[in-house]
Amino acid sequence: MCWYCGFPTAVTRRNGPILNYLAVLRQEISLVSEQARQGLPVSDVHFGGGTPHLIGPAEHLALMEFLRRHFAFSKTAAIAVEIDPRTFTPEMAEALAATGVNRASIGVQSFDPDVQKAINRIQSKVQTAAAVENLRRHGVGHINFDLIFGLPKQTVQSCIQTAMAAVAMRPNRFAVFGYAHIPSVIKNQRLIEQAGLPDGDVRAEQAAAVAETLVGAGYREIGLDHFALPDDELALAQKTGRLRRNSLGYSADTCKNVIGFGASAIGRVGEGYVQNEVTRDSYARHIASGRLATSKGHRLTDDDRVRAAIIERPNR
Repeated sequence: MCWYCGFPTAVTRRNGPILNYLAVLRQEISLVSEQARQGLPVSDVHFGGGTPHLIGPAEHLALMEFLRRHFAFSKTAAIAVEIDPRTFTPEMAEALAATGVNRASIGVQSFDPDVQKAINRIQSKVQTAAAVENLRRHGVGHINFDLIFGLPKQTVQSCIQTAMAAVAMRPNRFAVFGYAHIPSVIKNQRLIEQAGLPDGDVRAEQAAAVAETLVGAGYREIGLDHFALPDDELALAQKTGRLRRNSLGYSADTCKNVIGFGASAIGRVGEGYVQNEVTRDSYARHIASGRLATSKGHRLTDDDRVRAAIIERPNR
């Protein structure tokens, strides 16, 4: 487990819990498609939540086929998946391509060995480059990298070195986030030594240094925390005023509805946001009883809508 991760996580060394979770996930997909309506049109699919390719190639193929049976995918659907290079295989790359996946997001965070040790995520540049090569060889040509600043043991110089090493692999996009240390809420963060965390001034210097490095390498700054090559869809969307922001970050998709599947998944409907039960057991109980797993939501206020309009307003 990565100690910095702020999302609900679980560790398993057996396939049984993974296959059981997939069975519940298929039940939820069926339940939602029945209540929404069969053949609901889909323009984008995102496999997130840590390491979605923890399932094998066969399970991924079956899950995508199940989704296509329950929803009407557009011919130009954007299908994205998050990748952990440490466990990614050529066989999985082949399965992703076979199911129409056309974008992959790779977690890098930092290439500094001291930082990696401090956050329990040892990942070499060689592993990362191999994942990129495997994806591109199988036709998954749109690559995103995730970088984080404000991590323990991190310095301005190490942030620059990480950004330069990442740029050499020429991903289409970068998402650059600041590490949020809240051990009172996220138990695995208690394993991180707080004394090694940079202060606010250093964090600001790190963020600026990464941005300067990426812009200097030809990437366009997109909104608050994204960077993209000039011919990437995000950069083009920003240029033409089509850029949108949702719970996954920036997007060129103007659809106002997002259906979230799985434990803790967040969805968006016209009136606001909804979230599934966070724990797997509670999520599974809801689905087994034939109920949606929604546990909480937020109805947008007029003030929320004004703020959203300002955030998404095209740059002039």
